[in-house]
Amino acid sequence: MDSLDRLLAIMARLRDPVAGCPWDLEQRFESIAPHTIEEAYEVDDAIRRGDLEALREELGDLLLQVVYHAQMARELGRFDFDDVARGICEKLVRRHPHVFGDEAIDSSEAQTRAWEAHKEAERARAAAERGREAHPLDGVALGLPALLRTAKLLRRAERAGLTPQRDGPAARAEVHAALEALPEAPAPGGEAALGGLLLACVRLAQAAGVDPERALREEAARLEAALRRAAAGG
Repeated sequence: MDSLDRLLAIMARLRDPVAGCPWDLEQRFESIAPHTIEEAYEVDDAIRRGDLEALREELGDLLLQVVYHAQMARELGRFDFDDVARGICEKLVRRHPHVFGDEAIDSSEAQTRAWEAHKEAERARAAAERGREAHPLDGVALGLPALLRTAKLLRRAERAGLTPQRDGPAARAEVHAALEALPEAPAPGGEAALGGLLLACVRLAQAAGVDPERALREEAARLEAALRRAAAGG
């Protein structure tokens, strides 16, 4: 038995109605989802720290999340781990016709455009199967961090012509207008005005070619380092 088969067997045993673990038996997709998100962030953390040994361990924890969800789906008779693996294999081949087919793509920029075109076609097919028309904003996950989700929504909207693409001066003017809309003193229920400012800042970041999620994460890292130095008297 190879390691993956062993992992699948262990997960099935943990969920066995008779001999399984009481905690594991109580879990559902909704209760495991937060752990899945947390493990993905811990993978990111290990990469940022350059700790490959921690990365190996965190990738195992993330793989467990995939196996966990697949096992619960298998119990419902919907799909299993093989279906998950088969689906991603087919998607990778389908989205790389320049590697597995006859299409010619000569740059990473062209591949990015082709990838987005393939995803749009897949969303259109999925919507048709559900008996409706696809919308440009379909598939932007609700569970994404707010900055990341906002940036994706704006990119999709701009590509679809739902909102104009701001250049630098226009985006900066929008930030100033959002600042002017803020009340002089913080007040309960002021989320909308502050949200408008944050949205304008995301537009400004995109106009400057900056990933707002990464920018804030790196600034938070600098803040943490400075605070740690201050606490240590450095």
